[in-house]
Amino acid sequence: MSVLPLVFTSGWASGINAYAVVLLLGVFGATGLSDDVPESLQSPGVLIAAGVLFACEAVADKIPYVDSVWDAVHTVIRPLSGAWVGALLAGQSGSLPDVAAGAIGGSTALASHAVKAGTRMAVNTSPEPFSNAILSTAEDLGVGGVVTFAMFHPEAAAVIAGVLLLLGVLLLAFLASRIRRFLRRRAQRREERHLAAAADRGP
Repeated sequence: MSVLPLVFTSGWASGINAYAVVLLLGVFGATGLSDDVPESLQSPGVLIAAGVLFACEAVADKIPYVDSVWDAVHTVIRPLSGAWVGALLAGQSGSLPDVAAGAIGGSTALASHAVKAGTRMAVNTSPEPFSNAILSTAEDLGVGGVVTFAMFHPEAAAVIAGVLLLLGVLLLAFLASRIRRFLRRRAQRREERHLAAAADRGP
């Protein structure tokens, strides 16, 4: 059976929470629930590192503006993780070239990361702090549910991931004005900090 659906789904999920994907896949493989998980993802070191980083993301991702800084840092990490996981899955199954799987996983992760980061920028224009926590929790549950489903029904999970990605892109277009407002506010805060620092230094 082709590993392509699982590569696509793991790429989509990696763009939202790469550490959760690595942790879930590793646990599924280590517990024997799936034979499709490479041994490198099952190693204790990888599982511990993924667990610690997942815990850090679970906190940072729920704090207004901190989540956007976290997303900026992970603009490279999430696509690379999606590509890495995709290549490993392809190497495990032998049904898809590693390079092709890495390209699919990485590009899908980049697209879903862009949706996640842009949505967070829009949410951060809201004055109340609860939207971030609610959205982050929904993302975590969504990633966990879809990746788990993909281990047993990869084709159906890939369809779900594709629909969610498409809906996310459409939502991003709808929220474009809020994203621009977020970027203007961030630029304004930077300018205010520069002016304050200049005033402190004096003439």
